[in-house]
Amino acid sequence: MVPATIKNYLDERRVPFRASEHPFGVTAQMTAYRAHVSGKRFGKTVLLKQNGRYLIALVPAAETVDLAVLNEIMGPGITLAGEDEMAALFPSCEAGAMPPLGGLFGLPVIADACLGKQATITFNGGTHTDVIEVRWADFVDAEHPRIIAH
Repeated sequence: MVPATIKNYLDERRVPFRASEHPFGVTAQMTAYRAHVSGKRFGKTVLLKQNGRYLIALVPAAETVDLAVLNEIMGPGITLAGEDEMAALFPSCEAGAMPPLGGLFGLPVIADACLGKQATITFNGGTHTDVIEVRWADFVDAEHPRIIAH
């Protein structure tokens, strides 16, 4: 079940969403498959760190975060954060299943521009068995991500 903190956050921002359950999946690709969602429309949330500050990256499930490109675009020092850091920053979520809701966690969000080609995006809902689907435009209005084309 999607944690109440996530549902309340979306409700408070008037972001219409659809939550659904699926069989357990660890990777974003497997989660997308089991949730019957295209890997192009499933957003994988990745926790990054830059010079001691955290940020969320949202990329399609089939993609990986290109740290070299991000360091060129956003400046040096971007690295992947560790699982222990995820647990501390996202206490209401299972490790690796956090949603890209930076406003809920006090973190800036960057998003791959190719996700904007989709009318809706789907992402983990805080667990490895729940996903949330929102309209891309509503996600952008709520989270104000920095959109990065590469």
